[in-house]
Parts: sequence; C-alpha cells; structure tokens
Amino acid sequence: MSDEALPFFVYGTLRSDGHNHVTHLAGRCADIRPAVLEGAALHDGPGFPWAVPDPTPGRRIVGELVSVRPSAYAGALATLDELEGCRADGAGLYVRRRMVVRTEAGEAREAWVYLAGPAAAERLRARPALIVSGDWADR
Repeated sequence: MSDEALPFFVYGTLRSDGHNHVTHLAGRCADIRPAVLEGAALHDGPGFPWAVPDPTPGRRIVGELVSVRPSAYAGALATLDELEGCRADGAGLYVRRRMVVRTEAGEAREAWVYLAGPAAAERLRARPALIVSGDWADR
C-alpha cells in the first residue's frame, strides 16, 4: 500500500464538522475545500458511512478534500488507516484507494479515499441503506 502524500477525500465523520475530524485531523490541515467523488455511492453504516464504487449515472459522494501539512502527514496517514481499519493485506473494514475527486471549483485532484472493504461487504449485503443525496450531512 502506497503512502504517497496525497490529500484525503473525507465524506463522513472526518469532515470538518464531524467528531472524528476533531480527534484525528484538527490542527494537521493545511487546506480543506468542498469536493465530490463521482461514480461512487454512500451507504448508511453503523454510525458512520460506507463508500462504494457505483457506475450508476449521477451517483456521487459529497465531501471535503483535506490537505495535511507535510510535517503532520505521516502521523495523519497512520492515524486514519488505523481509524478506518485499513490493513496492508486489503482485508480490513475499509481500503484506501487513490481516486480522482473534483473540487467545488471543478479542479480534478487525486486523493486518498477510504472505501468499504471486504470486512464491510457482508454488512452492506445484509443491510443496504443507500444515502440517495450522497451527502452524509443530508441523510
């Protein structure tokens, strides 16, 4: 798994108004801007959302593009991987993938995105709960 210093696309509790942002990202950010991940769907999970690739036309996830200060990056990456249950073997609760998101200004940017991993797949199959708006804040 690469540790390249890309910004993070956050869409749930890690957004700037979310409780996990305060604990894991506050004070480490260089920039936060509204962004959208096209070709993905948001599902309501057990207190947090699941993002999954979804080619259905119009599917998108609303979130934020978070750039972390270089001096804080390694610590933020390790903290977020641990929070998301991201495992090097790809079998965790989430998997971290390099994807392209669009900022509010229309700029395409590569970012790390945490998608539902294999450990979440069973939960999603058992209880699919699509958030039609694609916005965790508007569920």
